[in-house]
Amino acid sequence: MLYNLLVPWASEWTALNVFRYITFRSMAALITALVLSILLGPRFIAWLRRLKCGQHILHEVTAHACKEGTPTMGGLLMLFSLTVSLLLWADLGNFYIWQTLLVFWGFAAVGFWDDMTKLRHAENRGISGRAKLAGQLGVAVVAMLFLFMDPGYSSQLSIPFIKDWAPDLGPLYLPFGVFVMVASSNAVNLTDGLDGLAIGPCIVAGIVFAIFIYVTGHARFANYLLLPYTPGVGEVTVFCAALVGAGLGFLWFNAYPAQVFMGDVGSLALGGVLGYLALLCKQELILAVVGGLFVAETLSVIMQVSYFRWTGGKRLFRMAPLHHHFELKGIPESKIIIRFWITSVLLGLVALSVLKLR
Repeated sequence: MLYNLLVPWASEWTALNVFRYITFRSMAALITALVLSILLGPRFIAWLRRLKCGQHILHEVTAHACKEGTPTMGGLLMLFSLTVSLLLWADLGNFYIWQTLLVFWGFAAVGFWDDMTKLRHAENRGISGRAKLAGQLGVAVVAMLFLFMDPGYSSQLSIPFIKDWAPDLGPLYLPFGVFVMVASSNAVNLTDGLDGLAIGPCIVAGIVFAIFIYVTGHARFANYLLLPYTPGVGEVTVFCAALVGAGLGFLWFNAYPAQVFMGDVGSLALGGVLGYLALLCKQELILAVVGGLFVAETLSVIMQVSYFRWTGGKRLFRMAPLHHHFELKGIPESKIIIRFWITSVLLGLVALSVLKLR
């Protein structure tokens, strides 16, 4: 909004030229979302308590019994802070901004439906898996149709560390993109089981994709680094920055011991939009590296279920997802969280190496 209001006056007031720069507006969006989250957080948490939006804990995780009743649906705080920040600092005439916000809100709506069902039934099981998947698929399909209608968007698949081969998937890119978003959404949802565990890697991923998207939307940088150039997509850097700011603000209250949980409204939205950001900057496969922690958590669940069925009742891990396995081995929750964060930062650095190692 500020961009659209002030930039037309930049020719008369040169000081307003600063609003033309994506980097300036990205930093402003990050700070705005962060400050909003921290200032509104205490009142928001108190409001959730008054509404009795307390988390119901799985009985299998006895160590989490003390967390019963902690307010959930804290993802709404991120949703609000990010949206306000984005409306203030982004170019609202940019179509990619609205597409990305649509994806974020769409997956959040599915998560909100799931969270409300859990609260209504007073248990930790919300809507059916089929209903949740149908909602996620609906949002992802709409998002991919928007991308397919964009003449500036390519259906080529970028291969990490390889510069001379980018296969064009054609119509197959649509189901591939849908899979990326839905898989990412569910992976973050599975990881959200300890205080601050999921939001930390999401912040790292937000920073990594902010860099990739900025480069993808900058003709000179994209050409120099041999990355696909997509005109206009660089504006989504402002969204990434607002996402990082809102995530840091939420972590202020979600850090161990958590005062609020993000709920599915937060985890599904974060995972879905990270998948969409990977598609926008044509780094779909790099998402598996940036989100390697989410991949490991998801694989632990798949391996646990498969091994259980194959052996007729035996378990590969003490409990899945993976973070619960380490908990049951006696490792303190705070230590698991910090080690997972360190792993996430290292994976983010590996992903960024793709910018040069091609």
